[in-house]
Amino acid sequence: MREREDAFVREVTRAVGARREETVRLLRDLVRVPSVTGEEGAAQEVVERALRERGLDVDRWVATAQEVEPYLEHVGEQARYEGRPNVVGVRRGSGGGGRSILLNAHIDTVAPGDPAAWSRDPYSGAVEGDLLYGRGACDMKGGLATHLTALDALDDLGVKLRGDVTVAATVGEENGGLGALSTVLRGYRADAALISEPTRLALVPAQGGSLVFRLTVTGRSAHAAVRDRGVSALEKFLPVFEALRALERERNAALRHPLYQHLENKVPINVGIARAGEWPSSVPESLVAEGRAGLIPGEEIGPFRELVSERIRSVAEKDPWLREHPPKLEWFGGQFAPAEVPTDAPICAAIGRAHERVTGRQPGIEGVPYGADMRLFMLFGGMPCVMYGAGDVNVAHAPDEHVSIEDLLTAAQTLACMLPDWCGAAG
Repeated sequence: MREREDAFVREVTRAVGARREETVRLLRDLVRVPSVTGEEGAAQEVVERALRERGLDVDRWVATAQEVEPYLEHVGEQARYEGRPNVVGVRRGSGGGGRSILLNAHIDTVAPGDPAAWSRDPYSGAVEGDLLYGRGACDMKGGLATHLTALDALDDLGVKLRGDVTVAATVGEENGGLGALSTVLRGYRADAALISEPTRLALVPAQGGSLVFRLTVTGRSAHAAVRDRGVSALEKFLPVFEALRALERERNAALRHPLYQHLENKVPINVGIARAGEWPSSVPESLVAEGRAGLIPGEEIGPFRELVSERIRSVAEKDPWLREHPPKLEWFGGQFAPAEVPTDAPICAAIGRAHERVTGRQPGIEGVPYGADMRLFMLFGGMPCVMYGAGDVNVAHAPDEHVSIEDLLTAAQTLACMLPDWCGAAG
């Protein structure tokens, strides 16, 4: 038995290796088409073509405001729905007791930011040595490429599966998960789901929560020459900001979770936008700050929101101005609830076995502090869901985003070895 398994791994390794140039070409094609959240349509044309070329049964649709409206707290308001298709391809299995699996990768990316911060065109798909560069190469168009390369390798080896394999390329993950939710609402289900987020080839059965907030602080305007007659909203915001930082430190010291102990900051609170004032020589009469607060699995959204509100109220109570003009706290956008599956769940075991067969070592098992679509597949699809993929989140969203081609191929090999184990090999 072991000799047969080892022989199959060698065959998979050769088959995936033979697909290296095609894998790189597909990923470059994907990276070269911008797909910032809200503008995913052109990239999905590339995806649909790739799925059809592989003979998958393709479904393409656009999420609607009506279907999403009951779930707005989870995915957030959308600026637009039209022109943002989700694309799903299904490889039907032969049946006979095989388990099904849903492979997901989101096609949307964040904006590239200042092109001058990049050492190359953000949409070049440039290859230098082992690295392929470009916005979305890591997060997470590379993950979609590994899904298709794994299926290609099994085809090349003549391996047929009993269970269905669904490949879902979804939109809107970066601002709440519109596409993943719509995929579930359209009826797509499987015995497990795997998302190829950039996990550095670690097995991730737990994702953090991510809540977005808006804080409005009111001051009183005055001419800068007599600024003491005004009340600076910026200055009144500073103790609130420090209170949030203190809360972050307290939570990191108190919260415990076995999959998060490797992280120095398990539950970051970040203020990403702050706008104050309208004129250099005027005291700012208002400040609006928007930020993101993290949770770990096991925490509930409601009690955490109340904790943040209480901390802000406690700051306001100590300041005569803020006591009379309390800061306004709003929660908006997609609210990413934490989610996790047991580390001994069957899908975790299947991925772990395949990774070990390919690499000779067990994968690391970690929780991640960021929110992801896995919670939607779990909460609304009832599917156990994990993340496993090439790439490092530390370079995602950053200038010179890149992914290791060798790691992409390793992820594809792992998936190609896992699918017959999970879905069952026909014949």
